Amino acid sequence: MRAGFPATTSRDRSPASPPPFERGRVPAAGPGEARGVSGSGESLTPALSRTGEGARRGLHPAWLALLGLLLLALPARAGSLDRAGIERFFPAPLVVGERDEAVPVWPILKQEAGSYEVFAYAFESIDLAPIPGFGGTPPNLLVALAPDGSFRDVKVLSHHEPVFLEGLGSEPLFAFVEQYVGLSARRAIRVGRSNARANGAAPQSVVDGISMATASTRVINESILNASLAVARRKLGFGAAANVGLKVEAKIAIYAPMSFEDLIAQGYAKRFVVTNGEVEAAFRGTSVEGQAEGAPDAPLTDLVIAYLNVPTIGRNLLGENRFSALMRELGPGDHAVLVVSAGPLNPLGEDFVFGSIPDRIAIQQEGLVINARDMAIERRGGGMAGLPAGPWSILKIASQAGFDPSRPWTLSERIVRERGQILTEKVSRDFAIGYALPDTLFTREKPDAGPSWIDSWTARGWELGAIAASLGLLVPVLVRQRGLVADQRPFSAFRLAFLAFTLLFIGWYAQAQLSIVTLIGLVRAATGSGSLSFLLYDPPSLLLWAFALASLVVWGRGTFCGWLCPFGALQELAAWPAKRLGLRQVAVPPALDRALRLVKYGVLAAILGAAALSSPLADGFAEIEPFKTAITLYFVRSWPFVAYAAGLILLNLFVYKGFCRYLCPLGASLALGGRLRLFDWIPRRSECGSPCQLCKVRCRYGAIEPSGRIDYPECFQCMECVTIIHDPAQCVPQVVARKRGRRTLPQPVAAE
Repeated sequence: MRAGFPATTSRDRSPASPPPFERGRVPAAGPGEARGVSGSGESLTPALSRTGEGARRGLHPAWLALLGLLLLALPARAGSLDRAGIERFFPAPLVVGERDEAVPVWPILKQEAGSYEVFAYAFESIDLAPIPGFGGTPPNLLVALAPDGSFRDVKVLSHHEPVFLEGLGSEPLFAFVEQYVGLSARRAIRVGRSNARANGAAPQSVVDGISMATASTRVINESILNASLAVARRKLGFGAAANVGLKVEAKIAIYAPMSFEDLIAQGYAKRFVVTNGEVEAAFRGTSVEGQAEGAPDAPLTDLVIAYLNVPTIGRNLLGENRFSALMRELGPGDHAVLVVSAGPLNPLGEDFVFGSIPDRIAIQQEGLVINARDMAIERRGGGMAGLPAGPWSILKIASQAGFDPSRPWTLSERIVRERGQILTEKVSRDFAIGYALPDTLFTREKPDAGPSWIDSWTARGWELGAIAASLGLLVPVLVRQRGLVADQRPFSAFRLAFLAFTLLFIGWYAQAQLSIVTLIGLVRAATGSGSLSFLLYDPPSLLLWAFALASLVVWGRGTFCGWLCPFGALQELAAWPAKRLGLRQVAVPPALDRALRLVKYGVLAAILGAAALSSPLADGFAEIEPFKTAITLYFVRSWPFVAYAAGLILLNLFVYKGFCRYLCPLGASLALGGRLRLFDWIPRRSECGSPCQLCKVRCRYGAIEPSGRIDYPECFQCMECVTIIHDPAQCVPQVVARKRGRRTLPQPVAAE
């Protein structure tokens, strides 16, 4: 356990301590037992183990099978830990209570002098927030949530995030979740760029992300917070008022002079009196009964409480100068509550330390204890006109607490009686008074009402804009075939520049390399949790997926594979200087070429089949893609993966884009989807194929058949054949016609 965890005090105990019991037979704890336990961020035991992206011709049968597979939906997975598993993580002196029947949570109790207090609520995130990651399977995390809503610890039980499996390794993920220790589920926690906190972001609301794994860490963050809030609402009393990120402030312009008596009459200030008789009745039947001194109707405790942020209350009670000073000292969104003691029992205690949290006073809202700390304001001097004389404190409630002063709350005082001098027995009872102010005195603002994945879109807005602009540039270039495409030299320069943008920005910077891992995730989501929300956490990739799917229907596979695939761009850019240096390509015999093209479909079937069967082999099969090594991890990986990726780039110098043509499972899936293509849009002439074979000979992808027909599932849309057919100096029919004295030929048409 982490050093420095404060000892539990008598304030944390339930009124009646449970009798001794055998391990494993502790009653489930409720909200009352959670009251007042400190959240210092004590860790789980270090022994916690860490374990573990043509409609015209009808649908192709394989495509129909794939769509049918994605429509399957089975129940979500459940947590993996039973009592024995939980007990391994919480050894003695901690005790595992009974698992709650309503919500899958294990109360973890801590023994203190024969009494048991709730130390944490332990649960698995997959039971409460099974959000699929980019491996298609929800990550599963063991979360220990303190009764005040802070995180004791978070550990990774299992995950299938491709970027960590055989990539970065799981250690960065383990370090990422450790950042949650000490943070509060009551406050929105966001994933920032790497080293965001070092750059000045508040550590209470920002955790450092992991380079190359932004989308995965956002899924992890959403899983932790969603699961924790579900537990907090059921076990800690989070209610409708406890909105994370809610900002409620008093209206400064509203002020009316009032006396202390007027404030009491309006309910703006409350007098809280508990008599000797009421206290004696509360302790009746206990070992400390009969300790009352004085008349039964005499007050034992007499408190005045008031919420000071409202000017009508604060200015009248404190005076103008003290109120102004208080507002300056409070931070944005902070709250101040005045507590004045006028009775013989001082709830602050004679040894109360200024600036600390009072032991016997607690503020609660909708069942949740709100941390309220003394502001350590100088006690001397007057200015509290009409208030009773006596000890007082101004309690500060930080904005992070989620406190809503416009809704009812209570202040409770704990009265403790003792018996015995050697083995002292303490028995306590709580007394509370409600407090409510009209909501017309406040303004309410909820700055973040949307789901957390919106952060991914706002944080990467300029990246999305740059990619969208590039797509907006690419589309008209491809559509206007008698424009830039028809002019070989400037079009070649444009293509090289665009491929460089695809590799450098879309791939290496924005990390938007599409992958078969996403299809694995779709299959696993369809056969597991049924949720596809993981797609929302990687906006650049989702934008490219949307464009790629739309272009499949219009043009076919080649728009993505030929222009927007970073690894494909890397291969073409590597082959460009090799071509200039005269490196000769190997001509693959046509029969072998046709056979090799079928291999990628077999690879696709094996990967998706393994995913549908929930086999871990799917992740291993997906490594046939070098995308993770070459693009996501910048070749920073173990040598077998680097050698494989480098070997494919070397192969590309001799067999042009051999991986894309013969092995790529993503390309196979897009080729199947390309059969939905509506148009045969690449122009052809009647002479194409017979007698002219120039385009076929020049096509380095082998996507033009001897008949001149375009094989769209194998076409990468490099547009070289379009450039040739519009160039009078290259197009053979035009050259022949010009030699025979014919000035023009019929325009090529987009038909096979």
